[in-house]
Amino acid sequence: MSDRPRVVVTGLGLVTPVGLDVESTWSALLTGESGAAPITQFDASEYPVRFACEVKGFDPESYMERKEARRADRFLQFAMATAAQATAQAGLEQAMESIEPERVGVIVGSGIGGLSTLEDQHAKLLGKGPGRVSPFFIPMFIGDMAAGMISMRYGAQGPNYATVSACASSAHAVGAALRAIRVGEADVMIAGGTEATVTPLCMAGFASMKALSERNESPETASRPFDATRDGFVLGEGSAMLILETLDHALGRGAPIIAELAGFGQSADAYHMTAPSPGGAGAQIAMRGAMRDGGLTADEIDYVNAHGTSTPANDATETAALKAVLGDRAANVRVSSTKSMTGHTLGAAGALEAAICALVCNRGSVPPTINYKTPDPECDLDYTVAGKVDTEVRAALTNSFGFGGHNVCLAVRRWDGE
Repeated sequence: MSDRPRVVVTGLGLVTPVGLDVESTWSALLTGESGAAPITQFDASEYPVRFACEVKGFDPESYMERKEARRADRFLQFAMATAAQATAQAGLEQAMESIEPERVGVIVGSGIGGLSTLEDQHAKLLGKGPGRVSPFFIPMFIGDMAAGMISMRYGAQGPNYATVSACASSAHAVGAALRAIRVGEADVMIAGGTEATVTPLCMAGFASMKALSERNESPETASRPFDATRDGFVLGEGSAMLILETLDHALGRGAPIIAELAGFGQSADAYHMTAPSPGGAGAQIAMRGAMRDGGLTADEIDYVNAHGTSTPANDATETAALKAVLGDRAANVRVSSTKSMTGHTLGAAGALEAAICALVCNRGSVPPTINYKTPDPECDLDYTVAGKVDTEVRAALTNSFGFGGHNVCLAVRRWDGE
């Protein structure tokens, strides 16, 4: 691996259910704030699940012209916001004047894309006929438009596409961006994910399959990863974007270095549409792959941001996989599920949690898992349940597992200046 370029994170952007930027999100995570509340985007009074982790107070016109914002689905608005935040932190816009545009690429994952646009336009088709369907429907709906629009905004002419692998979508995007840099296709990549699926159809679908928590009387305590009383995940929305570049490129332009993206592992369960494989066999392959790719041993892993969805099957299976991969070290590794606060942002989750790992390594604080009250004998690791912990983190793993059996693990290493 010595001949491969090292890849570092030089910018982050976040729009989440607990904050509209990196600092507000980070502060909320460390203090254990829940983003769950009754749904406001539509009338959910007749639904079996009436709450979600919505992004609150977001103004797309802070990042886009009014006309452009009106022609953009919410998932795209989120993506443009986080790309703007990340490029600003990295100083990328100014740097673009001296970077060959074909050396800058964009990969953005989304599990579903512009679902609210699809629902709205389908209603118009049924109610008013085909002539009333918007000419902007298709470009507003398709999931690759986030990557496309970001490339247009910043003049990035390098690798450009979307990744779609359900809840692993943006983890795949970050991993693919890492590889694009390593093989020499780009010097800089804007990578991340975005999702905006707190919609009538999505809520109805997930509720129908009994995947969601039904604690309508207490939304803020509904997401309880690894707790014995967990009964499903809480749907979230948001976006996360990372600026990745070679270490030499970052040092050469004096960019801030937040952390190193060290490894990427991926696999398939090849088992079931929605259930994880027994013992987390596929998850184990992904985690071992990320550690091998990053040249990391179990003894170097100090933190794991778990997939930790708060579903009965996932949390026990992920725990088993962590113990299998980390061995005796597992008992001494801090684990937390920030989905206990953000909810499950689906296709955006992988990038969001990779960004959190970069902050953990950079700032030396581990966010907690909230709402853990009742121990589960099958979930017996240290889930950081007593509040945030200030501790040195040399390296972290983040897991993302999607319906269809898609597994991704990303490894992040602390940057010590050498």
